[in-house]
Amino acid sequence: MKKLLAVSLAAMMVLGITACGAPAGGAPAAGADAGAQTQEAAPAADAAAAETKDAAAPAESADAAAPAESADATAPAADAAGGDPTTAELVLKIGISTNEEDPRAIAATQFAQEIYDKTGGAVGAQVYPSGQLGGDADLINSLALDSGTADIIITDASNFATYEPKMGISALPFQFADFEEAWAFMDSDVEAKAEEGLLSQNMRVLAHYCNGFRCVTNSKGAVESPADMKGMLIRTPENPVIMATMSALGANPQPLAFNELYQALQQGTYDAQENPIPVIYNNNLYEVQQYLSVTNHIYSGMCFTIAESTWNKLTADQQAVVAEAAKNSADADRKMNKEQTDSLVSNLEAAGMKINYPDLKPFADATASVLTDNAATYGTLLDDLAAWKAAR
Repeated sequence: MKKLLAVSLAAMMVLGITACGAPAGGAPAAGADAGAQTQEAAPAADAAAAETKDAAAPAESADAAAPAESADATAPAADAAGGDPTTAELVLKIGISTNEEDPRAIAATQFAQEIYDKTGGAVGAQVYPSGQLGGDADLINSLALDSGTADIIITDASNFATYEPKMGISALPFQFADFEEAWAFMDSDVEAKAEEGLLSQNMRVLAHYCNGFRCVTNSKGAVESPADMKGMLIRTPENPVIMATMSALGANPQPLAFNELYQALQQGTYDAQENPIPVIYNNNLYEVQQYLSVTNHIYSGMCFTIAESTWNKLTADQQAVVAEAAKNSADADRKMNKEQTDSLVSNLEAAGMKINYPDLKPFADATASVLTDNAATYGTLLDDLAAWKAAR
């Protein structure tokens, strides 16, 4: 009797447990892990409850058997925009000689952010200002030698004349009346022809920044005529056109890396230097030079140049993004430079500089020989330049 009763009780317990269990194919029990996926899709209400219980659990796709990854694993990350461009998969090193307050540094930072955002974090850049990667001549050498020191450099177009002499054509003295004419020339077919010789030397020009019109500063007195520059020891970049121009004006040009200039002027190693107004102000040269003569003797257009070896590492889509961003940043740089050229003169006066505006005709006459003495260097490009100017 006791044995029969025990069997009956056992049967009743099995039936009770079965009645309390989850139905086959139904939602998981309340105590189950909300992130676990079932063989079949759970009802929408239960799935929503599961997501609420465990916010860290990945959202389930319409097909519960599908993996949680995006359908396109190569698509850019949605949250890349606005991120740090120095954390990209490929970080391009941008070398410039001036400090981080210079328009070219600001515009280059814009470039870095744009390529990072548009490539979904695949390509970014880091700006190295103040000659951290070397002076202008060193930066050009690094690209030509493919040393890997820099991937992109932004420097005066005529600085490249040490590798391609025709690059000096944009810096011939007193060629352009204003910013608009100078910018149009830099974007012209004439300048493009001069740049063709750089490609075989691992340098590809993507855009043209603006450095402005170069002016003379010194520590001795106002420059009113070329006679005031006779024998003046003046710092220049390692640039044959600028050096020839200073020599034609009677000065004694000696090249020096820009990142060494402030100290050299402070110590009296040089009497003078020549640079555009934004460079003079943004790099505090007014602290070590008393006189500014607005000579505007040379327009300083700059080349945004990428190493061809770096360019070839990019996909076609990435190349398109980089090229477009370079032009966009050049537009921003030009706008900033023109605005600063107009606005910073009063700042320099307030800082104590004595500013004069000499008659430029004697300076233009004195430097005409820079063009004629070097005509063979430029060949037919001088005819092209003359035709371009006549057509405007």
